[in-house]
Amino acid sequence: MTADNSYDRFDDDDYPAYTMGRAAEMIGATQGFLRAIGEARLITPLRSEGGHRRYSRYQLRIAARARELVDQGTPIEAACRIIILEDQLEEARRINAEYRRAAESSAPPDTA
Repeated sequence: MTADNSYDRFDDDDYPAYTMGRAAEMIGATQGFLRAIGEARLITPLRSEGGHRRYSRYQLRIAARARELVDQGTPIEAACRIIILEDQLEEARRINAEYRRAAESSAPPDTA
């Protein structure tokens, strides 16, 4: 008998493990809120074979951030745009740091 690796999915942030109802409950939002951020293309849940939305832990973190902004009075469309821009900024910072490290490692030694 071989070991079943299906339990490894529990550690996978991208595995779509949560139904819409459970996802909404976990972030303290409504299912309509999840549909709205999906329509705004902030997150795109995967679909089960039956066509039901499934959410990953990563998507739930994004949805929770959107809910936080909306709870502070930010319109949902603006909240989604803010999160997208935050994500793009973080990615640009990561890329810049990689370029800096590469430049520092290829620079000739300082001779004084």
